[in-house]
Amino acid sequence: MSESLKPVTVHELLNRKRAGEKIVMLTAYDALFGRLVDEEGIDVVLVGDSVNTVLAGRETTLSATLDQMIYHGRSVAAGVKRAMVIVDMPFLTFQVSLEDTKRNVGRVMQETGAAGVKVEGGRSIAPTIRALVEMGVPVMGHIGFTPQSVHALGGYRVQGRGEAAAARLIEDARALQDAGAFSIVLELIPSAVARRITEAVEIPTIGIGSGPYCDGQVLVLHDMLGLNEQFKAKFVKRYANLADEVRRAVRQFREEVRSGQYPDEAHSFQE
Repeated sequence: MSESLKPVTVHELLNRKRAGEKIVMLTAYDALFGRLVDEEGIDVVLVGDSVNTVLAGRETTLSATLDQMIYHGRSVAAGVKRAMVIVDMPFLTFQVSLEDTKRNVGRVMQETGAAGVKVEGGRSIAPTIRALVEMGVPVMGHIGFTPQSVHALGGYRVQGRGEAAAARLIEDARALQDAGAFSIVLELIPSAVARRITEAVEIPTIGIGSGPYCDGQVLVLHDMLGLNEQFKAKFVKRYANLADEVRRAVRQFREEVRSGQYPDEAHSFQE
């Protein structure tokens, strides 16, 4: 197998941090987009519970289900050959008893073909991460703004402002590392604090809305493609405006059907 086709591993990501090479992560929810981002050299494909807001039209991620994540995880894994596929564990699938948590994570790993899972939370979730790692499951952590705690956090707010709050996040990151997490997502954290966290741990940090000093970056694919127009956040850079292209194509199709231009001879089967 050529070097370019070798699957991305936990060890490769750790080596990227040590070498100062940035890690690139995007979300995907189906085989088609999984294949497209994989072909362009993305390192990690996250099957995020953001699917619940982006595709299912819900207000938060809280109502995402285990079966929903398994379905989308299996679909993405079918399209990805090289990138590491990580599946979000949805709300109330890993904050339950350890036995139930192991069973839920086991289902994700067995039924999707993913390489690991992501869980939200700081020090309080560290014992769960340790138990999952001991099972042989690669676990990505997630601190700062954690969408599954959106109501407890008072909405979509930057976390880690002030020295006490920053110190707590650093302690959280160290606890996740000590529990065996192979990387940590840092969401909506001031860039100076994200830098301190990144320097305080040996595992890679993946930023979203947390500035340029993390070891890598992640965005929701539909946000950066300009498909999810309702979501407008300062940290999102739109690399395309595909919603406009979709509307243009649909308008053209509508007009050609109504005028009789489509289908023409070139798009019809002949005797």
